Amino acid sequence: MIKIRFPDGKQKEYPMGATVGSVAGSISSSLRKKAVAGKLDKQLVDLHFQLNEDAELSILTLDSEEGLHVLRHTSAHILAQAVKRLHGTAKLGLGKVIEDGFYYDFKLDHPLSAESLQAIEKEMEKIINENLEIKRGEVSYEEAVKLFESQGESFKLDIARNIPNGEKLTIYQQGEFIDLCRGPHLPSTSLVKAFKLTRVSGAYWRGDKRNEVLQRVYGVAFGRKKDLQDHLDFMEEAAKHDHRKLGKQLELFMFSEEAPGMPFYLPKGQIIRNELEKFSRELQGDADYDEVRTPFMMNQRLWERSGHWDHYHENMYFTEVDETKFAMKPMNCPGHMLIFKNNRYSYRDLPIRMAEFGQVHRHEYSGALNGMLRVRTFCQDDAHLFVRQDQIEGEIKQVFQLIDEVYRTFGFEYSVELSTRPEDSLGDDSLWDASEAALKNVLADIGIPYQLNEGDGAFYGPKIDFHIKDALKRSHQCATIQLDFQMPEKFDLTYIDEENEKVRPVVIHRAIYGSIDRFFGILIEHFAGAFPVWLAPVQVQLIPVSHVHIPFCHKLQKQLKRLGIRVTTDERNEKLGYKIREAQMGKIPYMLVLGDKEEQENQVNVRKYGEKNYESSSIDAFINKLLQQIKVRSN
Repeated sequence: MIKIRFPDGKQKEYPMGATVGSVAGSISSSLRKKAVAGKLDKQLVDLHFQLNEDAELSILTLDSEEGLHVLRHTSAHILAQAVKRLHGTAKLGLGKVIEDGFYYDFKLDHPLSAESLQAIEKEMEKIINENLEIKRGEVSYEEAVKLFESQGESFKLDIARNIPNGEKLTIYQQGEFIDLCRGPHLPSTSLVKAFKLTRVSGAYWRGDKRNEVLQRVYGVAFGRKKDLQDHLDFMEEAAKHDHRKLGKQLELFMFSEEAPGMPFYLPKGQIIRNELEKFSRELQGDADYDEVRTPFMMNQRLWERSGHWDHYHENMYFTEVDETKFAMKPMNCPGHMLIFKNNRYSYRDLPIRMAEFGQVHRHEYSGALNGMLRVRTFCQDDAHLFVRQDQIEGEIKQVFQLIDEVYRTFGFEYSVELSTRPEDSLGDDSLWDASEAALKNVLADIGIPYQLNEGDGAFYGPKIDFHIKDALKRSHQCATIQLDFQMPEKFDLTYIDEENEKVRPVVIHRAIYGSIDRFFGILIEHFAGAFPVWLAPVQVQLIPVSHVHIPFCHKLQKQLKRLGIRVTTDERNEKLGYKIREAQMGKIPYMLVLGDKEEQENQVNVRKYGEKNYESSSIDAFINKLLQQIKVRSN
């Protein structure tokens, strides 16, 4: 007999060899019907996995994240089986579970279309209705090679040949379909009730651009049809917020094949970027930051000295000038170290707070590029605080206040994560222990809950990351605070202490927007392009009822411009309703319709974006209200 412990603390004996499914049945017949897999000592296993020793076991249903993971894994296999049935010459790549869904890669002799996805979905439904039992098996390396050679599955052979010697090779079979896979899977195809194929894209085999490009089919799957429909509704709403679509519609930015992955800011987009920088500069000025500027390109030896070469050179761009190798900067840190080193400081001078809106370049694979959210060059709102050890916690608390003020202004909720020493870290354990302790102390003093990510820190120090939630409750990592004892050592940075001795400062790396470009993209989606008035490229649109009212519009436009308000007049010879709809499409915060009455009474007829009603107001009252909204940066 063996002892099985359950999550509620209870324990029960079973015969050796009992399966996870039979254990579920012993608890209740309803649980056995709902069960899709098990979690055995933190490892996911199939329902027919045999228990041969004492263990802790959880029975998984589709109400759990782990159960949905198994469902989506099986959905990927059903997708692959359907493609093989419809396209016999297709070669199988890899299938994986991703957030809310799954994908599978294929080599096909023709591109898949939207109609192809519909046909594949129908075939998947047939496979589900066939209620095929999903069986797990173990094979030797030689058996696996023979099997996939006979099927002509070259990519599966590549996988098998890269599995370490002596490791078990597992296969899963459902009907005629066999795949090399670790599992686990559902016991039957019939348990997949709610799925949808969503799109096709290209993907390099094993993510290596030197390899073949395969077609990747994406899908989503849920335990209930209602959950699937809720997700599809959410995705439809998210499409309305898509920054790539809105960026084009609102003429904010563009991309060109002449500079892949590198954004061009159009006049309206540049206005928003300027406002973001202005806001940050005001806060940093109040917090006694000094703004600096460092070169875009510096000698390769600088990056070798900083440690970026060993950890980051695959993501950097290089060139050669006068037989000397240079690199485009992927981050601003080393340049700030050189600026600090250029001067002599006393302990009384610290902290030194150095900020830069620095343009950086990082190589991203073309398949990873995603509008403004993933680019190859972006502006980082970077800052480095050079502090004494006794100043660390106080300075980090001030950075927290700065980040909190920025995010509250945009209406973002946020959560915090603490990431500790990674495997490729630099420096000795004692410095890392001190760094991590300092960050934990700050989080404890502030009283903010946080998630601990063991081993996910930067190579030079632990970090605190901030994840903001947009209007659609999607999470984005933006701000970061990183503590660094390594850079001062590498660049031999010192200050003079009370004993007239040279002492190393500690560096706090800090970013709030992170990437201004990415933050811009997030803001577009957060506000669905309808920016608050202080950020909007055009804050007021003047609409004359007829051409005779254009001079009155010009007079008011001049008055507003003198006050720093961004305003335009629609002078086109179009119908009034058309002009109003155009202003609405442009998501302009305020439109003022001006006719005889307004001109005679020196008033404006105001319509706010998103509202149907108009409101009459004196010009002075409207201006005062507008200026106050801009001043306090209200949403």
